[in-house]
Amino acid sequence: MKITAEEIWSAVQAVREKAPIVHSITNYVVMNNTANALLAIGASPVMAHAEEEMEEMVGIASALVINIGTLSPAWVRAMFRAAEAARKRKIPIVLDPVGAGATSYRTRTARELIRAVPPEIIRGNGSEIMALVEEDAKTKGVDSSASSDAAAAIGGILHKQCGAVVCISGETDYTIGPAGVIKTRNGHLLMTRVTGLGCTASALCGAFAAVTTDPALAAAEAMAVIGIAGEIAFARSEGPGTLQLHLLDALYRLDADDIERMLRIETEA
Repeated sequence: MKITAEEIWSAVQAVREKAPIVHSITNYVVMNNTANALLAIGASPVMAHAEEEMEEMVGIASALVINIGTLSPAWVRAMFRAAEAARKRKIPIVLDPVGAGATSYRTRTARELIRAVPPEIIRGNGSEIMALVEEDAKTKGVDSSASSDAAAAIGGILHKQCGAVVCISGETDYTIGPAGVIKTRNGHLLMTRVTGLGCTASALCGAFAAVTTDPALAAAEAMAVIGIAGEIAFARSEGPGTLQLHLLDALYRLDADDIERMLRIETEA
């Protein structure tokens, strides 16, 4: 599997031209962040959670992103209804198992979602991905206690178990799919000081999955784009507060030259 700067730029252009509706069932902490990031890259966000409107909202969407960051029984029911509706419509589903491994409730919910309606993409940090496979894996709240490198082998097992593309964020982002592994090395450490950028990456996975038929390529495109935008934002920032501001501008202004100049990506069969 190979991915080039030209392919990533073509996908960015497709998002901007088609403005796909990304239905996000996401958490209270990041709703504003992820909606603004989707708008900045050119997609159209919908943040709907009511169980009663899931089928209708999924009916107008081009992708569904399920993020379990702030769970409640009503939201869990809505997630299952939305996932089932998305599967019927054959639109891509992205699952972000936020905090899997921190509590049995969220770990169980993520696993049940994967079993009931396998998503096209599962994106999480190292600890979250490991917790979906290993019973004794633990997560530090919603932060990772394991590197993406340490979780890569487990990500491969998860991919084989459920068929989903597994995307693990970290110093190196791993995208594990049927054709091999894509390693993306873009981004900056300061991004870990801003809440919800992992959730934002999952939302962008939804936007790119809406315009890219191969889920592995879509996930890798999203990780490259947010990583490059993060580097651009860091160069203009004084700290995490201004990083958030400049990240949105970087997503909005991202061009082919930025991707060609800054992309650090490699593939393994």
